Parts: sequence; structure tokens; C-alpha cells
Amino acid sequence: MIAIRFLSEASGNLAGFVIEGHAGCAMAGEDIVCAAVSSAAYMAANTITEIIKADAEIAVENGMMFVKVSAGDAVRCRDVLAGLKLHFIGLEEQYPDCIQVNYLEV
Repeated sequence: MIAIRFLSEASGNLAGFVIEGHAGCAMAGEDIVCAAVSSAAYMAANTITEIIKADAEIAVENGMMFVKVSAGDAVRCRDVLAGLKLHFIGLEEQYPDCIQVNYLEV
């Protein structure tokens, strides 16, 4: 199962996300759920760092992706993160055995 945790500030602004695990809905290389999550996560991370030019901490290793924007840039990145959250919640509704979305206050 893919575990997605959105990092939320006390103010309610989204500050980033952590994605871990594998969907397990199909064989490696053929799993459309993993592909959908990976593609959306990379698009969001690239938009935050390369288009918005936000100050962000990013790590990708061993099936885990971590993205956290600085407190000063959370407002500038909120639409990208809100869109990503909406996308992942839709995937969670379609594939409840493959994805779980949660929140973590930072």
C-alpha cells in the first residue's frame, strides 16, 4: 500500500508531503496506481522547485519521496499542494486497498 502523508502547518496551510510504499495493484512496471502517484508527485515537486522557485527540502530514496516547503513559501505553494491532495484523494477513493492519505501537523 502507498502511504501518503500531507504535512500541514498549524494554520492549515499544506507544507509538503511524504510518500512511501508500493501500491501492489499489479506487477512492477505495470502498476497504473504507482505510476499515477509517482507522476503526480514529481510534477508537484518540480513545479514547486523549478516553476515557483520555492525554498524546499526534497529527498527521494528507496521508494520514499519527501517534499517540505519553507514556512515562508507555504502560501505560494498551496495551490499546487491542494491540487495534489485532491488528486490523491480521488485515487484513494478509486483504489482504497492501494492508497491511504493522511495528514501530519508540522
